[in-house]
Amino acid sequence: MRPTPLPGCRWDGSPHARRHPRRLLRVAPTSPSRLLRAGHSTRCRHCGHRIDLYQRADRGPIALHPAELAIAQVPEACRWHLSGGLAHPHGDGSTWCRIPHAVLCPARTPTCPLSSFLEDARRDLAVRTRRLIDTGALTPTSPPTGIASPDDPDHAGRPVVQLLLVRYLAPAPLEAIRCVAQTRQRHRCTQTVLTQERPAGRWRLLPTGPGRGQPSLSDPLMAVYDLGHLPYTEQRRWRAQHCPTHAATLGTADLALAAWQVFDPLLHAAHIRSRLLHPPASPRSEG
Repeated sequence: MRPTPLPGCRWDGSPHARRHPRRLLRVAPTSPSRLLRAGHSTRCRHCGHRIDLYQRADRGPIALHPAELAIAQVPEACRWHLSGGLAHPHGDGSTWCRIPHAVLCPARTPTCPLSSFLEDARRDLAVRTRRLIDTGALTPTSPPTGIASPDDPDHAGRPVVQLLLVRYLAPAPLEAIRCVAQTRQRHRCTQTVLTQERPAGRWRLLPTGPGRGQPSLSDPLMAVYDLGHLPYTEQRRWRAQHCPTHAATLGTADLALAAWQVFDPLLHAAHIRSRLLHPPASPRSEG
């Protein structure tokens, strides 16, 4: 005669292994960044090492080294700390800090004086990069020039877009700007921000304007993709870099950072176009 097992136990009396219910990953409405933690980590396309992307408190994203370092080993100009999901320059009063990946990346020139500890760390990363290249796991690309973000590719044909009374340098050509939201399969959305169903912007020749508050004797014209005539909600959709489907979904989380850069005539002079290379917008697109 078989014994009757106790409730919640196997036939031999041993308890069943209880599995904790899977918790949903949510983004707090008050979060300054809508990016999920899974979207923060990626790998540098120049050296192949892991980097953590965070939104800066003053402007675009910054790539930080994933490990914390003692402040005694990091120059003051290279110290960063995290607060509320945002990256802030300088320290926060603790004995630990984060450091930009551009300082340690062996494929880039250091942006600040290095201590002996940081020099050794760069050599260790250089050895690992060489191993990745030798095994075929990494095909490095040339690092970008200038002082732009080290992890933002400098694509050709990136237009200047005006929305919410601010001019931005687009991360890619208009038809290739991809939505940054997460799908139900936990992948990045494959849709683009520019769609046929929504009204589009219009190309205009607008004054370039002086850069960084400097006066300019001449004020040449430049081609700008103007979205200022669109409704406020539509301009916010473009600024968040969402497709119409994810823009209409409440609580949408992102798997990548919106890659807009505030336009600077001095830093982005190579992207200034003095002529309209696109046909005039149709009456429907100006709606």
